Amino acid sequence: MGTERRKGGRRGVSARAGKQIAQLGWSQSRSPYAPLNVANEEQMQAIHDTSMRILSEAGIRVMSIQVMDLFEAAGAIVDRDTMTIRIDETLVNEALKTVPTHFDMVARNPAKTIEMGGTSINFGLVAGPPSTHDCINGRRPGNHEDYCNFIRLAHHFNAVNIIGNQVVAPMELPSNTRHLDTYLANLTLSDLTFHCTAIGRGRAMDGINMMAISRGITVDQMRETPGVVTVISVNSPRLLDEAMTDGLIAMSEHGQPVSITPFTLMGAMTPVTLPAAMAQQNAEALFGVVLTQLVNPGAPVLYGAFTSNVDLRSGAPAFGTPENTKANIIAGQLARRYGIPYRTSNANASNCVDLQAAYETMMSTWGAVLGQANLVYHAAGWLEGGLTASFEKFILDVEIIQNMKEFLRPLDFSEEELGLDAIKAVPTGGHFFGEAHTMARYQTAFYQPILSDWQNYENWQKAGSKDALTRATEIWQQALKDYEAPPMDEAVREELEAYVITRREQIGTQEP
Repeated sequence: MGTERRKGGRRGVSARAGKQIAQLGWSQSRSPYAPLNVANEEQMQAIHDTSMRILSEAGIRVMSIQVMDLFEAAGAIVDRDTMTIRIDETLVNEALKTVPTHFDMVARNPAKTIEMGGTSINFGLVAGPPSTHDCINGRRPGNHEDYCNFIRLAHHFNAVNIIGNQVVAPMELPSNTRHLDTYLANLTLSDLTFHCTAIGRGRAMDGINMMAISRGITVDQMRETPGVVTVISVNSPRLLDEAMTDGLIAMSEHGQPVSITPFTLMGAMTPVTLPAAMAQQNAEALFGVVLTQLVNPGAPVLYGAFTSNVDLRSGAPAFGTPENTKANIIAGQLARRYGIPYRTSNANASNCVDLQAAYETMMSTWGAVLGQANLVYHAAGWLEGGLTASFEKFILDVEIIQNMKEFLRPLDFSEEELGLDAIKAVPTGGHFFGEAHTMARYQTAFYQPILSDWQNYENWQKAGSKDALTRATEIWQQALKDYEAPPMDEAVREELEAYVITRREQIGTQEP
């Protein structure tokens, strides 16, 4: 993949003057730095050992006869009365032998292929909120028009590498078929890879089939070059429901990656202490990883983490906390220990786009980046603890992501960059504004934000005294005006639309 192209000029000002918003080029970001370690080797071993005891002594309850059959055939202890499965470390180790350490995800535009694993870092669009908000129309139930506009923004802004599952739920559409409408929007309004919902086998297969159609290949060919991903949520503590396992099995059978992601909130879904939460998260994640390999050895999978804490005074979820940041980093250590690509999130709990939203998102993003997450899910647009997708928050997050991407850009320590001749050429007490070394790099020397305003106070006042929230509203509106749909062969579009019509009819005739 290419590296970031940096562009000069005061991009935010020019954008707000009605010109096109300039931004960093689309790229696969990679971390040139060693990942941060919060836990030492002895502590990591303690987490691992406790996880193995959770799996072998307490077990995981799974509401699926098919999954019980798979584990029983592999030598697990299966209590069919309680639907609890207990596995030992041997079964975990055998599964880890076949887990891919990295894999590519191929979008319908091959130039936007992304890698999962290694030092790669990908940022995804928010997924799942039932509501949406912007400063023009206020807070409202999710709808298809808003959904499509978020997909347009995700395509327009290069900071987004992958589309999440239903960035906002189109509540006016039938719940059993709305995934078809969102998949179609993903594939026609953008050319990125995307997350498909895997609540049941049918929704997962629709995502696989539609991505294959958009790429002009067969489903069998998709096995070798995955194009969609899903998140399999563990109902912590220690429960997997049947719909999720059906989706997991469909995805793994067809070689499409799944992120096994326990939803572990300390004090509610796990014990209140971080070591206990990490041990439980690890056990639940590894159980799902083993299941993918029992279904299809070599199936791609991500180690998912979503560990944070609750406010013990109210029970409300909290994100972007110091504990959440530490958990993001330790989860990265665990994923690397097992050789599994790593997914986490950079969530916040703010109810509006304000200082809280900014600092909580920045805290959790640093945890994800320093923990070397390969997929930062919900990275753009998440608000209100995941209950709202926000247009202004999307712009704030694009700015945060671009800052991170620029932070990850390796430094050049060549002789020219060290600038000894320039240092010698400027007299003591002078300045470098007009020096040739400066002028040659005038447009590319520093990262230029799309949201920040660096004018002095007087000029800022003359320009209307617009705060960042006001500027964000202007930017997303400008981006929608500038949006250009990616090209798609008309025959492919017709095949996708015909597939949606057929499947909608089929689902409508099925028994509820």
